[in-house]
Amino acid sequence: MTMYEIITKKKHNVELTTEEINWFVAGYVSGSIPDYQASAWLMAVCFSSLSDRETTDLTLAMAHSGDMLELGLDGFCVDKHSTGGVGDKTTLIVAPIAASCGVYVPKMSGRGLGHTGGTIDKLESIPGFSTSMEFGDFIAAVKKVGFAVAGQTGSLVPADKKLYALRNATATVDSIPLICSSIMSKKLATGADGIVLDVKVGDGAFMKNEQDAEKLADAMVRVAKLAGKKCSAIITDMSKPLGLAVGNSLEVIEAVEALKGNAPADLYEVSITLAAEMLYLAGKGTSEECRAMAEEALHSGRALEKLREMIAEQGGDPNVIDDYSLFAQPKRSKEVYADRDGFISGISCEKTGLVSLSLGAGRATKEADIDFSAGIKFAHTVGDKVKKGDLIATLYTSTDCDIEAAASEISAVFSYSDSFDPSSRKNVKKIIKGY
Repeated sequence: MTMYEIITKKKHNVELTTEEINWFVAGYVSGSIPDYQASAWLMAVCFSSLSDRETTDLTLAMAHSGDMLELGLDGFCVDKHSTGGVGDKTTLIVAPIAASCGVYVPKMSGRGLGHTGGTIDKLESIPGFSTSMEFGDFIAAVKKVGFAVAGQTGSLVPADKKLYALRNATATVDSIPLICSSIMSKKLATGADGIVLDVKVGDGAFMKNEQDAEKLADAMVRVAKLAGKKCSAIITDMSKPLGLAVGNSLEVIEAVEALKGNAPADLYEVSITLAAEMLYLAGKGTSEECRAMAEEALHSGRALEKLREMIAEQGGDPNVIDDYSLFAQPKRSKEVYADRDGFISGISCEKTGLVSLSLGAGRATKEADIDFSAGIKFAHTVGDKVKKGDLIATLYTSTDCDIEAAASEISAVFSYSDSFDPSSRKNVKKIIKGY
């Protein structure tokens, strides 16, 4: 077989065989297939798509292009993956809940880039906390605590690293089969028994409308099923920031407060739904029983103690749970006030993320440093009634950024109306089950 033949077949929407897909992935990773031919194939996929079988074959070939982790744990392992958003700190809530209910959560996460945050960056805002772990130490931590969070190793799914860089340069990112194979190859390589996917939709998400989000969720669940994994996908709202805090230490504090029973309504609903689904995949009971179990783990304080245990196990200072002054403190702050009376009808998610980035809470390039103290704390959210002059947000930073300009930009992310229908806002849009 030749790459020319494979490109031609896909150009004419002819299904590729498993052997052809495996040959392509292996050849591209090894360097025997050049970028220009791989680019042509990616563009052909964008126009002709891939069948479920082809997508599964591509996903498995990418997963097997590097290390396939053998966890060796004596219980059910569940992984949770979010497609990314602003203020998404759910891993810090759902992993302790699941672990406190007897489910292993070996979580490998990434760093943030651009306007979306990364779980690794959030956790590294905890003094002393280490996300760099040898695999043996990572598994030992999972066995001892029930969950651990570490950075992804460079030996996992090298095919995705190469293909994603090429997709980014050739305008072939927005193909559902390619998005699906990118996400699911990493999930399959990390060895979990079950996968819960949090597919974000809205202004601050990659998928801007529910139809596309559902297509992606369906595709990932089908691929997981064909690959022999239990999987479900939950479509959740990202038309506004999740919770009230955006920024690394601010989000850790909000997650801790959530585990103390003080979560904003949207963060609570999304987190409990995700945690309940993780417990369900692990066979802990009916959907209703698993939700009740998740809620009990949170409200009893068991999940909070699990987070404390995990922080200590990974070298962090567990006293941050009780004393937030142990986090890096911002050198500057700026309050923002409502410029009219009315109900808050919207908070632009993407623009909020960009302001947070400008404050130093994110990185524009992979090499950039992060200000762990930087971010935004909202005083109100969508649906709240405010009066002109009410505090609506506070900005924090330790950088020399233009905080006045940032404040003006945050003021502009709010939209107002004279009335608001609470039923118009759904935090959890749909659950797609693959079992």
